[in-house]
Amino acid sequence: MAVGTRDALVQAAESLMRTKGYAAFSYADLTETVGIRKASIHHHFPTKEDLGVAIVEDYIVRVRSDFDRIEREHQGVVDRLEAFVKMFRASGDGGLLPLCGALAAEMSALPPGLQQLTHRFFDMQLKWLTTVLEQGVAREEVPGGSGARQKAFVLLSMLEGSSFINWATKEGDLLNDRIVRLIVEEA
Repeated sequence: MAVGTRDALVQAAESLMRTKGYAAFSYADLTETVGIRKASIHHHFPTKEDLGVAIVEDYIVRVRSDFDRIEREHQGVVDRLEAFVKMFRASGDGGLLPLCGALAAEMSALPPGLQQLTHRFFDMQLKWLTTVLEQGVAREEVPGGSGARQKAFVLLSMLEGSSFINWATKEGDLLNDRIVRLIVEEA
């Protein structure tokens, strides 16, 4: 029962963080969503920061697993980057903001542990994208141009930024699959 309750709390709180923001949700919201008393929530997560840290740590594990899957299933740099874009977009299904993008928007209001994890998550994504692009440059699938790190930053920035614009305008994702080709082919 405790594992199921913990998982239900993490899932519900992640959804609240991605729709309302970290600062805007409370344990009272979780009592309504999960259907348990505040004392039970505090049993699993004594502080809201403990809950936030658990959410981001679980999310990092899921994304690392997705990176491993992408590397197993896709050999070429364009295929890997397109799979990353699909993964990124799928994470926003249901009208959710990207978790760490939502946290980054509140960075100055986050407790130190969540600030560090948010930074770590973005760093992890940029390192993975940079490595994929460096491999593409080495295989001559990608022109060196502005450099792998810069291309990784541009791709991630476009995805994160478009998710916030889509959130605000409710127009749907206007970035098409051509974005990977534009980033890869840029000199």
